[in-house]
Amino acid sequence: MTRPLLILALAALSLPALAQSGPIAPGGRRAESRRAAQSGVASYYAASLHGNRTANGERYNHSALTVAHRSLPFGTLLRVTSVHNGRRVLVRVNDRGPFIRGRQLDLSGGAADRLRMRQRGTHRVRYEIVNPATLPSRQAPPRRKVRHV
Repeated sequence: MTRPLLILALAALSLPALAQSGPIAPGGRRAESRRAAQSGVASYYAASLHGNRTANGERYNHSALTVAHRSLPFGTLLRVTSVHNGRRVLVRVNDRGPFIRGRQLDLSGGAADRLRMRQRGTHRVRYEIVNPATLPSRQAPPRRKVRHV
């Protein structure tokens, strides 16, 4: 009888600590640790893969702005910034990979062109998760002042 009460009491004591630390993101990590910009090496898909199925079921479009990541949920938007030239691109996760040690992202051909990384093959990049609600296209247009005459 006292054992269930003890377990409930311990659980109640740990709830405030869990609430303060933030929600758990997919993969078991805390959401805050995923929000910070990360860096690593990115490569890009070969044009010969155009039309093949990606891990989320859609067909790979070499000129689209998409990316493969090992664990981020499909549909996640990432802002990828080249460390070499400062160019940025907004991409959507639609595939899994890369499966080569030391690489974090596999960009589509269109995203690689925007970053101007085609000649190098791989590129040092910084990337961060973007909240779609903060994008300018998702925000309400500014309200216009109405003049009454």
